[in-house]
Amino acid sequence: MKIRDSFNLLNNRKAITNFSKTLPKIQSDLAQAITKDPYKFDFLTLRERYDEKELKDALMANIEKYLLELGNGFAFCGREVRIDMGETENFMDMLFYNIKLHCYVVVEIKVKEFDAADMGQLGTYMVAVNHQLKTEADAPTLGLLICKSKDNVKAKYALEASSQPMGISEYDINSFLPENYRSSLPTIEEIESELKDDDL
Repeated sequence: MKIRDSFNLLNNRKAITNFSKTLPKIQSDLAQAITKDPYKFDFLTLRERYDEKELKDALMANIEKYLLELGNGFAFCGREVRIDMGETENFMDMLFYNIKLHCYVVVEIKVKEFDAADMGQLGTYMVAVNHQLKTEADAPTLGLLICKSKDNVKAKYALEASSQPMGISEYDINSFLPENYRSSLPTIEEIESELKDDDL
């Protein structure tokens, strides 16, 4: 019984989304199937008080593992992808293309609790991708907001108010470096210098 319960828990860890409201049924079901909640970033090792840049850097350093955690069908298009809107240039955290769904997926990562205001930013990026990158052969762009934590009721209400196909999920990191450990690690320059000295 315990094995079956564990299997069911793994199978049911899907993000809260509004896909059924914003996408055709077939695409909605496929889009829901590619989401998780939480995303397990156990492969990362960060100090306990990390910031958004450190989290994104760690994900990029482990892009292969990150793609495996996202799931089958994701292709990485870029990090801090520039997209111009009017007179301003904006940068999406990460852009993927899902080859099974034939659509772009904009991912925004937040190291704080879910805030409905973050959906406005994500939605704007999604609309810009639909106008600037999406072709007629592509399905509508999906958005995924991955936060440190979320209130499920608040997330459901926020998604109900959005006309863009989005999902909201949490992430989980199990291993942290002790605070003082990071400062005791040698810098890249120190390592390179040490290696040069060894070659002499």
